[in-house]
Amino acid sequence: MLIDTHTHLTDERLRDDLPLVFERMQAADVGAIVNCGYDRASSLESIDLAERYDNVYAAVGIHPENYEDYGEDIYDFLSSCVARCRKVVAIGEIGLEYHYECAPHDMQRRMMVEQMDIARRLGLPVVLHVRDAYADALDVIASAEKLPPRILLHCYSGSAEMVREFGRYDCYFAFGGVITFAKNKGSVLQAVPRDRLLLETDCPYMTPVPLRGQTNMPAYVRYVCARAAELLGETEQRIEMITTENAKRFFGLNI
Repeated sequence: MLIDTHTHLTDERLRDDLPLVFERMQAADVGAIVNCGYDRASSLESIDLAERYDNVYAAVGIHPENYEDYGEDIYDFLSSCVARCRKVVAIGEIGLEYHYECAPHDMQRRMMVEQMDIARRLGLPVVLHVRDAYADALDVIASAEKLPPRILLHCYSGSAEMVREFGRYDCYFAFGGVITFAKNKGSVLQAVPRDRLLLETDCPYMTPVPLRGQTNMPAYVRYVCARAAELLGETEQRIEMITTENAKRFFGLNI
């Protein structure tokens, strides 16, 4: 069984095809997914999905691109999400997005700091989106007086050296379709400790080879697993076992 640790089934490209999504998941032996919110509406939709489907878990949070959805009541909102549904397993996706310059950097850092602290207070791990901002993300983590129980760098695109730096804070690293692209040689993946490695699709985005151009789905995490095994010199079965156990540990899944 595989676990897709980052999906967006609430996206319009997938929400109307959920029967097909779950049918293909079952055929690919993808036993569970974590559906991530990025604003208030998608966080609540993620909870709705988790309540409707046994194999769906939810993460809730405000992505920096949706800074207008942030507010002084953020703790009340996130804590109410957690209280409402026992299948909320993380705060995320949150973090820093410097590539698109969607919001001032100081505002993004404040949102990340505050939501990480909320996660700590709620006893939940965090799922971080970081793009063109790894140095600042590391600084935020290093400067925190207390950290959440666990930290995941989703869709990791930093360097092998940064893997070692984040590793000082016991971070986990998730990889998706990007590792199937021809230009990816696997050196960063190889730097990640086996017990801190997770797999994801980030569907409907980042569709892996050989399905580029199609809408991504959780079932396609199989292609990510196969490529990870190839790059790491492991069997696909071993990567499946390792990453599934890591996902269970990170999100506290009893499945």
